[in-house]
Amino acid sequence: MKHIVKRAGHNETYDNHKLYASIFAACQSVREPSGSAELISEKVIKDMAKWIAKKHEVTSNDIRRNAAKHLKVYHPSAAYMYLHHRIIW
Repeated sequence: MKHIVKRAGHNETYDNHKLYASIFAACQSVREPSGSAELISEKVIKDMAKWIAKKHEVTSNDIRRNAAKHLKVYHPSAAYMYLHHRIIW
């Protein structure tokens, strides 16, 4: 079980469904078609699974930065939206 330290200081269990939803929303916000947004989100989740497997505890900002880095490979505009617009998260 991986723990995320949130900005407010409380801990949460890592939930890849929540991350998937935020990546998908970022893709949708730049008008990426749903099917493509799903594929991109799945790829980022797989990339993040490898990264987070090595961690016991991370901050929500760590997750945001690393997810944006992986998303940038697949869709730079969506990565920008994901990283800079907190309303998506």
